[in-house]
Amino acid sequence: MENLDQIKRLRKKLDLNQKELANRAGVSQSLIAKIEAGKIEPTYTKACRIIETLKDIEEKEDAKAEELMNKKIVFVKPEDEVKDVIKIMKQKSISQIPVRKDKVVCGLISEKIILDQVATGKNLTKLTVEDIMADCPPIISLETKQRIILEILREHPIVLVAQKGEIKGIISKSDLLERVK
Repeated sequence: MENLDQIKRLRKKLDLNQKELANRAGVSQSLIAKIEAGKIEPTYTKACRIIETLKDIEEKEDAKAEELMNKKIVFVKPEDEVKDVIKIMKQKSISQIPVRKDKVVCGLISEKIILDQVATGKNLTKLTVEDIMADCPPIISLETKQRIILEILREHPIVLVAQKGEIKGIISKSDLLERVK
């Protein structure tokens, strides 16, 4: 069994307070406090339960992009008309689409970008994706950890996942929200 001294260190690393750990492990908060203070030694069963809970949380936090990504990616081309992209977004229930030309991602089109164009009075029927697309979304490797992906998604609506230059998947904010319990 792991050293009980590691419970506090791992709990803090995972940014959990004693009450949160206790609730997840099915023990009392006072038990966690006493263990961490070195005042008592828990039963073997309770110690295992606490350590397993911490390991499960750590594993979930350390998920890799390969485990999180959606392999079904929709791409549009720069020359596609915006009105057609809107239809695709509605049909597929997606809010952003990477733009690809000759197997190279060159931009991003999103509901926000389209709505910004509508707000400025532009006629969408005459616009192509290339006219309004944003820069390319970030591209990460299959091995990128969830906590890094979360930081990237704070600034970008999606990230693309690639292996040796080939796009293998996409991760959006909603993909990660599905994992929250």
